[in-house]
Amino acid sequence: MFWAGFAGWGLDAFDFNTLPLALGAIATAFSLSSTESGWIMTVTLLASAVGGALAGLLSDRLGRVRILMITIATFAVFTALSGLSQNYEQMLVFKGFQGLGFGGEFAAGAVLIAEVAPAEQRGRLLGYVHSSWAIGWGCAVLAYTLIFSHAGPDAWRYLFFLGILPAFALLFVRRNVKDSDASKENRRLAAGQTTSLWSGLGALFHRDLRRTTLLAVLVGIGVQGGYFAVFTWLPSYLHTERGLTVVGTGGYLSVVIVGCFLGYVCAGHMHDRLGRRATFILFSVSGVLCVVAYTWIPQGANGLLLVLGVPLGVAACGSLAGTGVFFSELFPSRVRGTGVGVVHNFGRGVAAFFPSLVGALSPVFGLKAAMGVGALGYVLVIIGVLGLPETKGRQIA
Repeated sequence: MFWAGFAGWGLDAFDFNTLPLALGAIATAFSLSSTESGWIMTVTLLASAVGGALAGLLSDRLGRVRILMITIATFAVFTALSGLSQNYEQMLVFKGFQGLGFGGEFAAGAVLIAEVAPAEQRGRLLGYVHSSWAIGWGCAVLAYTLIFSHAGPDAWRYLFFLGILPAFALLFVRRNVKDSDASKENRRLAAGQTTSLWSGLGALFHRDLRRTTLLAVLVGIGVQGGYFAVFTWLPSYLHTERGLTVVGTGGYLSVVIVGCFLGYVCAGHMHDRLGRRATFILFSVSGVLCVVAYTWIPQGANGLLLVLGVPLGVAACGSLAGTGVFFSELFPSRVRGTGVGVVHNFGRGVAAFFPSLVGALSPVFGLKAAMGVGALGYVLVIIGVLGLPETKGRQIA
């Protein structure tokens, strides 16, 4: 289960991060404004909100593993099909379907691992699973650097074609991964009920879970809004604002990615030692400071980008590292998949507007100032976490 989740999330990261890397080339190919470019990411993330909520509902009824396989296949196929887009509208359609799978993979995979992990090690195990995002992102940057250095105007198409690679992970999942006991019990109970599929969604807003759901959504909006506002536009910022070449952009991004990997791993261990709330607050405060510092480095001081790239990655990805474990511990087994899918992906749906907001503000205030919107996301995390209970050590099997 660990390796299936690790591979699924890492390959998910590879497919997703090809978009911000190729965004500039797509804008040139289709003559797009910065606002239209931002909407490609926004549509992808909005669709992922729908996909995540639906995958969560279905995983409580049909099992985590089955939904995990469906979502991996979905985002792999439609990432590759994006390379065939002939216009802006086709790109929006393909990225929308990719988003359905992208959002659903987390809902099924994170809950599956959380349900089998020992309570005292759950934070670090989910942290290591999350760290595969940095590996997938790094592979996407490597592919981007190689392809864009040699392939010419259609380089973005070849980058998207590589998105079919995650489909091969299905062979491993099919042969080696079984559902958790909690998931099997949910399926058994569901088989004897006549309630609607959507009853699980309604349960999240009953009196006993409503407050938890709303505050968890706030956390989901914050961690993802901060991340997407900054990292969607980071390649463009390095290329246009800092004057870096394709190879230079890839090099500077690699430093941020190293920090991202360290953030996931360190935050996972800290969740087991300090608890969920303290760890979220620590990384969120760091996120505010790092976003402001990184985007306001003076011109001509590009060396500072390398220095601050690691803490920026640590703060942003450390904030994300605990969502899978924290959300899984907040909801009872009967609606755990639904709860994680809804709060994480509804949060992502709202966070989807952060990149387009940056795109809309950048012509007025400049890209580096507009990227400061990401700092606001981390303030929302702090507010949400302060209203939620500490779940460290909670038994959820």
